[in-house]
Amino acid sequence: MTEVRLITHHLVDDLKRLSETATSMYWMTAFAMTSGVKMVLPQLKATSSLGCEIKMLVGDYLYITQPDALEILLKELPGIELRLFQSGGQSFHPKAYLFRGNDQNHVIVGSSNLSKSALTGGIEWSLHVPTPLDDALFDVAAEEFMKQFYEERTIPVNEETLALYRDQFDIHNIQRPFSMAWSEQEDHEVMYGTSSGDSVLVETKEPYVTQQVLTPRPAQILALQALQDSMQDDYDKALAVMATGLGKTYLAAFFAEQFVRVLFVAHREEILIQAQQSFKNVHPTKSTGFYNAKEKTMNADFTFASVQTLNQRHHLSGFVPDTYDLIVVDEFHHASAPSYLRILDYFKPKFLLGITATPFRLDNKDVFGLCDGNVAISIHFLDAIKQQWLSPFRYYGIYDDTDYSQLRWLGTRYDEEQLASVQLRTGMAQKILQEWIQNKQSRTIAFCSSIRQADFLNHHFQQAGFRSISLNGNTPNEDRLSARERLNSGRLDIIFTVDLFNEGVDIPRVDTLLFVRPTESLAVFTQQIGRGLRIADGKNDCVIIDLIGNYRNADVKWGVFNPTYVGEPEPRLIEQTLPEGCEFNIDTEVIDLILHMTKKLARGKELLILHDHELRKDLGHRPTYLEYHLQAGVDSSMIKREFGTYFNMLKASGELNDKELQVLEDYEEWFLEAERTGMTKSYKMVLLRCMLTRGEDEWFLPIKAVDAAKCFHHYLTDKSYRKNIDFSDKQGKEMEQYDERKVASLIQRMPMTMWGGSAKMITYEDKVFKFDFDVTPDNRSIVYEWTRQICEYRLHTYFEKKSKIISS
Repeated sequence: MTEVRLITHHLVDDLKRLSETATSMYWMTAFAMTSGVKMVLPQLKATSSLGCEIKMLVGDYLYITQPDALEILLKELPGIELRLFQSGGQSFHPKAYLFRGNDQNHVIVGSSNLSKSALTGGIEWSLHVPTPLDDALFDVAAEEFMKQFYEERTIPVNEETLALYRDQFDIHNIQRPFSMAWSEQEDHEVMYGTSSGDSVLVETKEPYVTQQVLTPRPAQILALQALQDSMQDDYDKALAVMATGLGKTYLAAFFAEQFVRVLFVAHREEILIQAQQSFKNVHPTKSTGFYNAKEKTMNADFTFASVQTLNQRHHLSGFVPDTYDLIVVDEFHHASAPSYLRILDYFKPKFLLGITATPFRLDNKDVFGLCDGNVAISIHFLDAIKQQWLSPFRYYGIYDDTDYSQLRWLGTRYDEEQLASVQLRTGMAQKILQEWIQNKQSRTIAFCSSIRQADFLNHHFQQAGFRSISLNGNTPNEDRLSARERLNSGRLDIIFTVDLFNEGVDIPRVDTLLFVRPTESLAVFTQQIGRGLRIADGKNDCVIIDLIGNYRNADVKWGVFNPTYVGEPEPRLIEQTLPEGCEFNIDTEVIDLILHMTKKLARGKELLILHDHELRKDLGHRPTYLEYHLQAGVDSSMIKREFGTYFNMLKASGELNDKELQVLEDYEEWFLEAERTGMTKSYKMVLLRCMLTRGEDEWFLPIKAVDAAKCFHHYLTDKSYRKNIDFSDKQGKEMEQYDERKVASLIQRMPMTMWGGSAKMITYEDKVFKFDFDVTPDNRSIVYEWTRQICEYRLHTYFEKKSKIISS
């Protein structure tokens, strides 16, 4: 029988004792103080050295966590994963210590933060629950930990993010003492409650269920054919981008027909439940099961797994890597998060299918690369509207005179307290009400920034006589389902929500969307627009009412409606590209605002440098050229136009030291050549890559085609997408099987002759390809690394662009 203990003092003794035998440790505390970290540091170091998996999540709530405490953990424990929860004003009070062992698991939850007083003599209570290995309690706790650990507002602690937090810590603790900030914040929460993370509702009915024989819809037929083509082209990975409402989950279910065992991975329980039902509707005789905190099915035909549970090392290690023939990852734009990558790196399926509704990366990481560059099909919601698969829309961009420019930006969002101070105004609520009355139809979803704003507007609308309700992630599920049904049936006019309808749920009869929050990303904006585009009886179109102020990203959001949009709003040009039946209307004040913002940002050099500084904070180091392209959230092709080379941009950004500045001056002509040389195929950069494999002391020495042949051939045939793009013609197909003579002949004819005949500093004579410059020993490491970065960037962007052209 499990013995639950009440720990009233010296919790540190239990933490040390349990650490000695742990195989995994997950700690989450609101605050971390230097005194507490020093107490547990010796045992943490010993445990980490034995290979224990250690994850620690600490909060920045009220800026009580000491930067020095984080610095000790960062420097003394390089093997652990340390993240900081950016509360943005939301209360963050957890104190939980989880230990997984070989014989028993342990959960400790109570009131003790990571400080000396809390861990020793302070008045703190904690419950210690030892659990058998097969008990669900630990897995439930671990899954909840993972949800918070990889939540969008958490960031990795590194030198850059630590420096930023230290600055914020100093500012806040000079401005206001802890007690004053605490009292004011607690008062707000008593009145309005706290914000919550994203949540979704479960579809109670699927349109397929009433059919006797399930057959794919037109969009799914196109996607299934595209996936078959991918398999015939020897791809083992593919991404399907399909607008909300086109049936991505059913697409996966139909595609699964040709596989024996399937793993479906998602980050929400509701999505997994809905996916299981869809698969059962298509395959009624197949067995299904869940792999999550409460259920551990491992032998079903179709397994639906929670990413928070499956990504834990203990659970992953229980599977053979080739257990599943097909792995489906839902909401694939999340897949570059560490929790997903751990799963994708472990399993070796015959085929990996990513499905998503948004073509935009939520975190700007390399989702494209995860599927080997193979976007099998992409159906934007505008394309679906043209095909009459989705409803048309009428967009109204309404001017909002709220000044967001003075609000504190916390990396991914505005400070919640400061944002509330400008949003919770009666005058603003009245303007929102008037615009809604003027443009609305019958059923509305309103997207808000916080629970406080949703409750505030809900009260204002109710006072005006409208039937409204405020929903959030803390609302009981039955109340959410009831509200959805009332809105669908016309017994409710509007639902105010906070990120509740972004993913995994639809209310087809919604015909009005109201945006009263700053747009933080194109991905979220696209998802939310999709909530109103389902076709339904009696619905002609969807009205989109969007309040626009001088907030971040306001000048780029219309890229959702026109992919060629570059920041200067021209309503008629945008409208001309929209499907028939759609309208695009924006206030003249909005046009003036955006023009002012684009001029202020000096879109060009300053914008590129700004994104470089932001990315450096995220990564904790200077971004490589490819990292900048994948994660900066700005068009990296602007670098060549504005600076000539990436390293000229780093110079302008003030990031190069004296030696690097001298190298840039001495070798700038070479860097410009490598950056700008024309490429109708990848061959020049593949040749350069082969030369780079010789190392920093020899890469620039002369080379013959025969010496590069094996490396050249391997690179272009190692990945199916490279082979399909650059070895797909008659000449390329002859090269599929390695023949040193044929490959060397191709290298001589193409990259060597072409490049040697067009560049000043490169020659090709007597079958020898060489650079007409030397690299002195003291400069070799820098020149080598910068050349490697340019080569890596150019190869990636070349195949990325070619793959998109092929899939379009």
